[in-house]
Amino acid sequence: MASAAARPTMQALELDLDVFAGPFDLLLSLVLREELDLLDVDLADVVLAYLDHLEAREGLDLEAATEFLVLIAALLELKSRLMLPGEEVAEELAELGPVEAADELLERLLRYARFRGAAGRLAELRREGERWLYRAAPLPAALRRAPLAGAEAAYPPEVLGQALGGLLRTPPPLDLRHLAVPRVTVAERLAHLRGLLRRGSFTFDDAVRDADRVTVAVTLFALLELYKRGEAGWEQDEPFGPITVQATGAVAARERAA
Repeated sequence: MASAAARPTMQALELDLDVFAGPFDLLLSLVLREELDLLDVDLADVVLAYLDHLEAREGLDLEAATEFLVLIAALLELKSRLMLPGEEVAEELAELGPVEAADELLERLLRYARFRGAAGRLAELRREGERWLYRAAPLPAALRRAPLAGAEAAYPPEVLGQALGGLLRTPPPLDLRHLAVPRVTVAERLAHLRGLLRRGSFTFDDAVRDADRVTVAVTLFALLELYKRGEAGWEQDEPFGPITVQATGAVAARERAA
């Protein structure tokens, strides 16, 4: 039964080994019937023969390649179990003799054949379904055209004309004069900060009291510019605490001299 499952795709694979010469499916049948000792079969030569078989073909048959991988993997597992010495065999494998291993391999091949047959049946059903074309039936002739005598006006023509006329008219521009856009420059905030520095020190909150967000941002830029020029410094005793701004020593001395 296992060889029958492999015959459609594996019968073209001819082997010439030391202990066997013939098709691959016949080798599989002899191994499963225990007429040929699997320990005497060099599976590496089988793989090399299959690679030569692939090179001789024009294209790669994925179905045949998949089937060969399943079969050779099962043979490798069975041979590895047979090659294990008795002392090192695990307890669950020690009771598995060659006959049981062959039965397990046969069951695995039959399971693979069942899934392969189910896949072929599904593909056949799909091909049969592609022969039928389904389309939606057209509307009856009575529903394709509405008789003018039975039409009822939902709105008077004047309302429709006003609606269309409103779409064609260009709307007047929006009046944005009520929106006050704050405008402040860095130079203005520099003058403001320098005026506060004449007192010696001040807090940043005093510098931006009752100011909008744009003014606060520009004031921060102006303070950084003063720090860059060496005219002011600041300190903060604790995180999120008040920021105290004070003039540097050289500027404070110049202010006192003035």
